[in-house]
Amino acid sequence: MYEFLIDLQRHAFLQHALAAGILASVASGVVGTFVVVKRISYLAGGIAHSVLAGLGAAVYLRESGYWPGLDPLYGAVVAALSAAVVIGIVSIRAKEREDTIIGALWAVGMATGILFIAQTPGYNTDLMSYLFGNILMVSRQNLWLIFWLDALVLALTVLFYNQFLAVCFDSEFAQLRGLRVQAFYILLLCITALTVVVLTTAVGIVLVIALLTLPAAIAGAYCKTMRSMMILSALLCTVFTTSGLVLSYKPDFPAGATTILVAGIVYLGVMVVRSVRSRFPLTDHESATGGR
Repeated sequence: MYEFLIDLQRHAFLQHALAAGILASVASGVVGTFVVVKRISYLAGGIAHSVLAGLGAAVYLRESGYWPGLDPLYGAVVAALSAAVVIGIVSIRAKEREDTIIGALWAVGMATGILFIAQTPGYNTDLMSYLFGNILMVSRQNLWLIFWLDALVLALTVLFYNQFLAVCFDSEFAQLRGLRVQAFYILLLCITALTVVVLTTAVGIVLVIALLTLPAAIAGAYCKTMRSMMILSALLCTVFTTSGLVLSYKPDFPAGATTILVAGIVYLGVMVVRSVRSRFPLTDHESATGGR
């Protein structure tokens, strides 16, 4: 811990990593709440794994000289939004084929990304870091892109909060009231797609769904409103990403995997405590005295 704090003052890459974790936590807390409440983590998983196709294509274009200076995250944004729209339309119009389409996009996205990786000149560590997560590789340019993606996600969430709330809890009633449920559902998936891109820089594609859902699931155990759930989820995500960075620094562990491990341990602890409390509820006297 002490060594990390000392190096944090001296090394820009650690400062960028810490900033990336905090920025990623903002979108994760907000959108993760929608994903957990709406129970669409499997949809988010399909979007997340489609991102590799965009990353692979962008890196291939950059390294082959067709588009010098192209940031792979731009390719990730295009791939994620495309997958979100396709999944949204299919889930609305052909529910019986929903699982098949998601599985196909999941597999095709990963396969396409791997093919681009194979054709990219040289061994590209950037793509490996996006796949498994390497928050220490985040550049200043990446930080600005994450910041603007965060700002867009927050702006859309604030602007259409009530509509998203209706879509998550009672879409049929909302449709009867005249709300364009299908359009807002696809917009919610697009916001989820942008958040997936943001989180990919922190923990990688493989672990992105865990960071999107675990903090929100923990927050849901203690919060009664969506707004409070979002705030607590964002705070928890900040704690997890920062803890993962600190704990992994000295032993040189993968920061993304360490972050998810911390989040997973806390989640399991919360579930165990809740299970014990449900089996052995406090008596009226214990409740009145705070369990003393």
